[in-house]
Amino acid sequence: MTHRLIIGDYTYSSWSLRGWLLLHRFGIPFRPELVEFDQDSVANQLKAHAPARTVPTLITDTGDVVWDSLAIAEELATRHPDAGIWPSDPSMRALARNLAAEMHSGYNSLRNECPMNLSVAYNGFDPSDGTKADLARIDYVWGHALERSNGPWLCGEYSAVDAFFAPVAARIAGYGLSVGEAAQAYVARHLADLAFRRWRALGEARAVALPWYAKDFDTVDWPGPKPLSAHIVESGTAENANCPYSGKPVTHLFEVKGRTFGVCNANCRAKTVADPEAWPAFMALLA
Repeated sequence: MTHRLIIGDYTYSSWSLRGWLLLHRFGIPFRPELVEFDQDSVANQLKAHAPARTVPTLITDTGDVVWDSLAIAEELATRHPDAGIWPSDPSMRALARNLAAEMHSGYNSLRNECPMNLSVAYNGFDPSDGTKADLARIDYVWGHALERSNGPWLCGEYSAVDAFFAPVAARIAGYGLSVGEAAQAYVARHLADLAFRRWRALGEARAVALPWYAKDFDTVDWPGPKPLSAHIVESGTAENANCPYSGKPVTHLFEVKGRTFGVCNANCRAKTVADPEAWPAFMALLA
């Protein structure tokens, strides 16, 4: 039996992104399960796992239900002590836990005014005074952590605190919010991180539009790394006989750099076409 992680939509669910990164980024085996935000309330869809009523919810390999993101981080760190979820250095670990807890309970103006939407970036957004205050605090604590740790992530190597701030980085990038140079570099590090790019590609592949997340501002290109150009083809001969993800025979074709490749199903194709470089298993074929 492996862990199961119940998550919401890849494009919009900021807390689901945190939970997914806590498992995916640290190499902990798990099976993701989606609830649909446009079908029924999350609480109703999680009735079988009460008292859980929000995403992410972790169902551990022993059947225990953990329904709070900070609790998920701590439970995974206990069950997988060698995964590196928290920094090994006691001082950095204390700092990381402080920052993750502050993120967990704070920055309400930024959260409410700038819902995460990884399908679009906006131009011309003017944040409220409350959001500006949140940004000033974020700028300060990120700078404090990076100065103490020397980077490249907040407390040295990537840890749970970076997973917790990944959606904040996405909001800063997606709404064109103003922060200092060190904070902007930290945002760019998230946007370039392959795990973050894989999560975003999964959302692009599903292409679910939830209109209540949309904002009435001019849109611009997503500020992260520009994906390699790729497109679906319906006929041809793939260079590879087996799907790079499952090992099954190829059935769905696409082109990258004028070369034809195949995968085993439509979802594998859509996620790869969305951002080929996010998937090392595919890039090994392209090399």
